[in-house]
Amino acid sequence: MKTANTEVSESHPPARENMHKMPGHWLLAKMGKRVLRPGGLELTRTMLERLDVRPDDAVVEFAPGMGVTARMTLERRPASYVAVERDEAAAEKVRGYLHGPTRRCQIGDAGETGLPDQCATVVYGEAMLTMQGPQQKLGIAREAFRLLKPGGRYGIHELAFTPNDLSADIQENIGREMSRSIHVGARPLTASDWRALLVEAGFRVQYESGAPMHLLRLGRLIRDEGFFRTLRFIGNIILSSDARRRVLSMRGVFRRHRRNLSAIMLVAMKP
Repeated sequence: MKTANTEVSESHPPARENMHKMPGHWLLAKMGKRVLRPGGLELTRTMLERLDVRPDDAVVEFAPGMGVTARMTLERRPASYVAVERDEAAAEKVRGYLHGPTRRCQIGDAGETGLPDQCATVVYGEAMLTMQGPQQKLGIAREAFRLLKPGGRYGIHELAFTPNDLSADIQENIGREMSRSIHVGARPLTASDWRALLVEAGFRVQYESGAPMHLLRLGRLIRDEGFFRTLRFIGNIILSSDARRRVLSMRGVFRRHRRNLSAIMLVAMKP
């Protein structure tokens, strides 16, 4: 799921505004959850390690959301960092982490950023391609290819169907059920289809890793958020009956389909 684009209160449960209709990632963020990547912080860390962001790299991040990965990237002190975010509220949050003329967040679409050709050595995006249709997925991957210099690296961290031969009917049914629960279109691919997407965009896949889809399991919550943030998150859910129904519904969908859902991370290179 895509990261949220609203400021989160950690000490008070949020108002009941549109809890029934709010996209799932916004709801979780309003409850106090910061990490909304399907494979959690562990898979994000692996992605950054495999991307090998160094002080001479020019980095572009698609859809930084709350900026958790942005901060991890900036700790590696790249030569430059540009985030492309569609939502102004999310962009403002990320700008709070950016200092100096070589760090900025601009409003734009990941499929058409407006950035110059071959302006980056590293491009990545997390939990955003899953929510796009087939042509949009390919368009975003091709935009990453356009932005990268030869030898540049592209990383994705998304939701995947498993196994690779899972029938199209089952994929469609799971996607439909998830979309109803999270109120956002969910269109995962199998691992082989994610790889094929990157190859079609022109990349050579260099590394693949996966993790269970345990976004709302207690162990993952504690590892991603820490013990006290997890307590606040659970407390906020307990205090909001509308949010509690939504979160339990999302957790139920993930649990029912746990054998056919996983997180995937791929790093590819532009030849």
